[in-house]
Amino acid sequence: MGTSRMFRIFVVLGSAFMILLIIIYWDDVSASHLYLHTPVSPGPRVPHPPPQPQPHTSRTPSFLSDIDAFVNQFLEPGTGEPTDTVPPDTSNQSEKAEERYVPRREWKIHLTPVAAELRERQEQRRRILRELCANDSMVFPGKNRSFDDIPNKELDHLIVDDRHGIIYCYVPKVACTNWKRIMIVLSESLLQDGVPQRDPLAIPRDLVHNSSMHFTFNKFWKRYAKFARHLMKVKLKKYTKFLFVRDPFVRLISAYRNKFEMRNEDFYRRFAQVMLRRYANQPTPPASVDKAFAQGIQPSFSHFIQYLLDPETEKDMAFNEHWRQVYRLCHPCQIQYDFVGHLETAEEDAEHLLRLLRVDNVVDFPSSHRNLTASSWEADWFSTVPVETRRKLYKLYEPDFRLFGYDRPDSILNE
Repeated sequence: MGTSRMFRIFVVLGSAFMILLIIIYWDDVSASHLYLHTPVSPGPRVPHPPPQPQPHTSRTPSFLSDIDAFVNQFLEPGTGEPTDTVPPDTSNQSEKAEERYVPRREWKIHLTPVAAELRERQEQRRRILRELCANDSMVFPGKNRSFDDIPNKELDHLIVDDRHGIIYCYVPKVACTNWKRIMIVLSESLLQDGVPQRDPLAIPRDLVHNSSMHFTFNKFWKRYAKFARHLMKVKLKKYTKFLFVRDPFVRLISAYRNKFEMRNEDFYRRFAQVMLRRYANQPTPPASVDKAFAQGIQPSFSHFIQYLLDPETEKDMAFNEHWRQVYRLCHPCQIQYDFVGHLETAEEDAEHLLRLLRVDNVVDFPSSHRNLTASSWEADWFSTVPVETRRKLYKLYEPDFRLFGYDRPDSILNE
């Protein structure tokens, strides 16, 4: 056997041994165990064949199969000789799945730079966050705590995609349904006939909001145990982190319209009945949302604002995520976000972000044709709310206004 052939074999075996050590060290951390070192902006990737659905068996790792897969990528079948590429094994794929599967497109070569206006917009938004978090000009609960001090249950809005090195903090009522769809497509966590789902709009809404579809920070404890916080910090440092926000008062109007002007049994029982009893002189409100709507009984927007300002509200439970402040959902003073999108500039921001993530050739942000709650409607919605109550509400959401660069709504606070 020649010296060159022996050297190649030693290289392959040595590399396989290192892979084995890595696998053992991370104690079978599933699909994420080799994505830990994914760069923030991954480079071009070669299209891969679709992953095969795995049977629900014991989670005991097969170290030998992992090593064999690693070694085989260097060997040409039937020769035992090293080679640069190996044709994908499609022997276990059905012909239909093979026909439906569309390999990832080649990475785009962007010949034109991102517009200076968009880059400056992001720099300004990040600068505002940095400055307000660094000085004492504004104080709010939890501002000065460390990341380690954030309870695990408060990290459930941070969705992680290890495949592309992305962390998304979702904010309800800020296009989060479509951004969750994109995260599912990118992470390839949803298979259809053994093929990853590529169309975001084909993912049903109820599945989009199913927690099992997303790997969030608050799930790290179950997977990584005592290494959880350390790995969170590693990923926060290495991955691209983003969130989308909107005018805080307009978000509240949108939440009220969606949860209380439409028939929603869960929200009626959990929140509307409480508002009706406390503020609408309805000691025994209808038992169901259908009966309430039939009788024309529902909490007003003014009742909703009273509920938010009532000290008793959070004694019972924390604010629901649909009206909880963004600073409490996404912790912008503990997490240095790389991208801050605004719903008011959603299309431009989405295009910019997907290009920054180098996934604009993999997925497009779905266009929304639904009527959006407009900021110009604020005066109409708050017309039944006393001015003093409006000012108290602003103090409750002032950190969100200032952190994310929204002007103080003087037109409805100074009447």
